[in-house]
Amino acid sequence: MRVGDIMTTPVVTVSTGTPVKEIAALLREHRISGVPVVGDSGAVVGLVSEYDLLARPGQTAAEVMTAAVITVTEETDVEDVRHLLVERRIRRVPVLRGDRLAGIVSRGDVLAVLTTEWACTVCGQTARGPHPPQRCPRCHAGPDRFTLQEPPPGD
Repeated sequence: MRVGDIMTTPVVTVSTGTPVKEIAALLREHRISGVPVVGDSGAVVGLVSEYDLLARPGQTAAEVMTAAVITVTEETDVEDVRHLLVERRIRRVPVLRGDRLAGIVSRGDVLAVLTTEWACTVCGQTARGPHPPQRCPRCHAGPDRFTLQEPPPGD
């Protein structure tokens, strides 16, 4: 499964000149914990997280942002992103199409993939992901033969 299948779009973004108070209000309003900072060309130039707002003095995004941002493309495998999120202890990764921001993938997006399961009504084969597979790997039934499974209690 690729990042493009699970990324969140559109992305809430800010510019380098966005005031810190406005960024804090955006995070609260959208119930998110960070936003990409984009330049005039649409390229990601940084990221501002709740941590950055609390830990770094400054008045604008440019003054508090983390400039060294790890990014991925829409074609990146979700397992690779899971590894990045865990190993780098980060919460979100901007997704690029060329040099422009296309989406964002967070820990929550990856968790949703792990908990979404589809079952083939013909043979019972299961598959995880945001969408049913195009073909059942066991009986080759089409996507219309898959049903979304309810997670067991406590999940």
